[in-house]
Amino acid sequence: MAKIQMTTPLVEMDGDEMTRILWKMIKDELLLPYIDLKTEYYDLGLEHRNETDDQVTKDSAEATKKYGVAVKCATITPNAARMDEYKLKEMWKSPNGTIRAALDGTVFRTPIIVKGIEPCVKNWKQPITLARHAYGDVYKNTEIKVNGPGQAYLVFEGEDGTVSKELIHDFKGSGVLQGIHNTDKSISSFARACFNYALELKQDLWFATKDTISKKYDHNFKDIFNEIFEAEYKDKFEKAGIEYFYTLIDDAVARIMKCKGGLIWACKNYDGDVMSDMVSSAFGSLAMMTSVLVSPDGLFEYEAAHGTVQRHYYKHLKGEETSTNSVATIFAWTGALKKRGELDGIAELSAFADKLEKATIATIESGKMTKDLALITSLENVEVLNSQNFIKAIKETLEKSL
Repeated sequence: MAKIQMTTPLVEMDGDEMTRILWKMIKDELLLPYIDLKTEYYDLGLEHRNETDDQVTKDSAEATKKYGVAVKCATITPNAARMDEYKLKEMWKSPNGTIRAALDGTVFRTPIIVKGIEPCVKNWKQPITLARHAYGDVYKNTEIKVNGPGQAYLVFEGEDGTVSKELIHDFKGSGVLQGIHNTDKSISSFARACFNYALELKQDLWFATKDTISKKYDHNFKDIFNEIFEAEYKDKFEKAGIEYFYTLIDDAVARIMKCKGGLIWACKNYDGDVMSDMVSSAFGSLAMMTSVLVSPDGLFEYEAAHGTVQRHYYKHLKGEETSTNSVATIFAWTGALKKRGELDGIAELSAFADKLEKATIATIESGKMTKDLALITSLENVEVLNSQNFIKAIKETLEKSL
């Protein structure tokens, strides 16, 4: 068959470790034989981020603003051990955090459901979509190590000359300080993105913070969500037959364990980071979850919701066989290709991406899967494939549908 032609490039953000290896396999086996793939390439591998003083991450975000659709490989957010391992100039911030801040969007993560992989929570029958605010909080923080006694204050100096000052703590010895922030503009964008997504999926929306303890910071989130819902979305939700529900984050955690699924759970940035891993793992595997960042301006960045699979990468470097699940990374590509096809009016491109997703699921349901899924599947006599052979098995299934 002739290769499918693209008219507008995708922004391609390459990543680190084992997911970088899978990235190339996916392109070589599942994309390049069928698509005249047009991308604007950015190497977000840690070495290149270090060489460019992280400018490459900022450039990739600007390119996303230009082209509208990006696809991202998993990347390392360095800690002290990574500083030594990669001989970094400094402990660079999370690339995802940088990109999210630049695009001011909301991350929607949804488990990929396949027969034979049953959720750990027995009453979960439908996917739970996690909507994560993608700006501010701990990901945009300022920190100070306190080395001795003294007073710490939170100070705001207004442009009109007014000064607000609150004592944080009277230190009697050493400790740590952390300053976080958010903006009404970003919270409003988050709220509208969640309400719109709920209407699109026709699913109930939950939102949770800890406003009983954080009476200004978290309460501001609650108030903005409520104001926007009442003014702009209440009637639309009633017509669609869906509900907007607010509760405390601890109550939401308790309720989510007893629900049947089929809803959207909106969380602040850190809560969403943690809870999306919980939801994806409980549904089967961190590698079985789609993730898309949606900005208020209609920009889309697709990625896998998991990390770089460091342990498998070290095995790979030793020449040992790995069985790494590539499903979420494949779905990052298919999500971006479907959206590119939709925006550019290339139905063939969107249809191909849909067939690739179905081929991936069909391969697993036929009993061919990676080790992580074989350990939890209810299917019998499954065939455990290594990283490359799993992708090749998907290709065989795809060929039949084409």
